[in-house]
Amino acid sequence: MAATAPLTGDVVLYDGSCGLCSRSVRFIAGHDPAGHFRFAALDSDVAAEILRGARVPAQLPDSVVLVEADGTVRVESDAALQILRRLRGPARHLARLRIVPRPLRDGVYRLVARTRYRIFGRHDVCELPAPWLRERFLDA
Repeated sequence: MAATAPLTGDVVLYDGSCGLCSRSVRFIAGHDPAGHFRFAALDSDVAAEILRGARVPAQLPDSVVLVEADGTVRVESDAALQILRRLRGPARHLARLRIVPRPLRDGVYRLVARTRYRIFGRHDVCELPAPWLRERFLDA
């Protein structure tokens, strides 16, 4: 996909070296049969191009960022809950956690983000997506 092509659907930018992030991407794709979400590693040229035209928060996390087709950028727990809200299956009900105050949600999110490499491992290079997922990756 050319970096200047218009976005269709939302793009999940993720840490390509993080085991938790890679598993999360596979989970999202498996519960998104309509293919609404596209994916790219946060440190890729594609991600840099997408973020160049988006309304980016001052402090961009290094784990998961959701860039919606309208240019809205969601980070931390807002990104995770917005993604969950659009999935199929019981996981989408977790989006109801939006009622929890954002500082508390983001605190839990940051705790998981800080410990994700110790718990889920780290890869030297971004894992290649499964063949059935490859077309949904903008940087594959």
